Amino acid sequence: MKKINVKDHQGWSLRRSILAIVLAITLSIWGFSGVVVYIEADQESQELFDQSLAETAHLLLTLADHEAEERLTSAANTLTEANVEKHSQYLLLQIWDRQQRLLYRNNAAPDQPLAQQSTSGFGWTQIDGKSWRTYSIWNAPQRLQIQIAEPISHRKDISGRFAYKLLFFALVVLPLMTGALWWSINRLFRTLQHSADQVSLRTPSDLEKVDLAGAPLELHSLLSALNQLFERVSHAMEQEQRFTANASHELRTPLAAIKANLQVIQRARNEAERQEAADGLLISVDRATRLVEQLMTLSRLDPQAKRDPDLSHTDLQEFILTQQQEWQRAAEKLHLQLGFDLQPATCLINRGSLQILLRNLFDNALRYTPSGGSITIACGMHEHQAFLSVNDTGPGIPVDMREKVFERFFRLPGATASGSGLGLSIVNSIAASHRAQVLLEDGDHGQGLKVSVLFQVTE
Repeated sequence: MKKINVKDHQGWSLRRSILAIVLAITLSIWGFSGVVVYIEADQESQELFDQSLAETAHLLLTLADHEAEERLTSAANTLTEANVEKHSQYLLLQIWDRQQRLLYRNNAAPDQPLAQQSTSGFGWTQIDGKSWRTYSIWNAPQRLQIQIAEPISHRKDISGRFAYKLLFFALVVLPLMTGALWWSINRLFRTLQHSADQVSLRTPSDLEKVDLAGAPLELHSLLSALNQLFERVSHAMEQEQRFTANASHELRTPLAAIKANLQVIQRARNEAERQEAADGLLISVDRATRLVEQLMTLSRLDPQAKRDPDLSHTDLQEFILTQQQEWQRAAEKLHLQLGFDLQPATCLINRGSLQILLRNLFDNALRYTPSGGSITIACGMHEHQAFLSVNDTGPGIPVDMREKVFERFFRLPGATASGSGLGLSIVNSIAASHRAQVLLEDGDHGQGLKVSVLFQVTE
């Protein structure tokens, strides 16, 4: 048998969908976390830079405080620095007195104040089109004020390097994570492929259950349902084979009788023999016809087809009365007494199926009730259920056989009356399609058989 290849069919891929969803969720969480971490880290670094800027200002102000008293001049002193170009990129320094005179500044610092002298604390300023973070503070006697500034670009460079490291880490880890996820998903999907291979190797004659060992728990419900389907199909095939064998066996008898009667007609020596064979031929044809009709009825009632009957509100009493005269004539021909005990009983039924059900019950009663016996047909309401019953004075059915008589082609051992063993099977199938219940009981006064069908009443 050809192995099923998923690639041969157009459709969406569960494997790729899972990978895409997992990656999308992971990247979303990772990206959001990266942005949050970057913002938090940037805020923390800003606070650390501000704290460092303030501590530097306080330290320089302390060192410059005692020198300023001795070297106050009108011109600002320029501090000599090593690596002037490098340091000037990161820090500007000015020291002012109360008369707004510039006492000290480093090489890169301008002559104009970095911040307003009337204020203290942090601030911002623009120098040569660039943003600088400023901090100014007065000494305790309010005689000297130090103003320092730090370029914002220095801070941005550090934050940028942190962001680049995060991005580089993501670009390195993302392919590795994608590969690991794809490998893991493929490994998990091997169990699905294993189960698919088991199913693809099944043949109509090989309906063994799919092995659940090694399959994930989420797949057990699907595989269990598939095993149940295999079991139902296997059971249906067994029933079909048994039904075919039994039907062939049952049809062989009337066909053999038809052939024998035809041979007698061909070889008849006189009209009497020919007429007797013709009568036997008619009986055999009627038997074969009834058997075929019952087989066709069972085929229509096959529960595997799951065809719900067309139900309608019907009064059992009214329906039975339409058949009364026909049944009365059939009973009189066999010298049987036919009685009726009918009460109104309305329920949801299919009129065609009900007619088949009643005909089979009545035919069984006619066939098994000896001459001079009686048959009673009744209907009515009992404990919120509509019922109909056929009660005869025949041999009845032993209690231990009452379950088996619903099987197709089953006949009681020693039964002499003609029949195919399909009547009660048809009755049970029709009742099941109506969600009704069939009861087999002893007949009135403990003689014969009483078959009752209980229908649910729906308002």
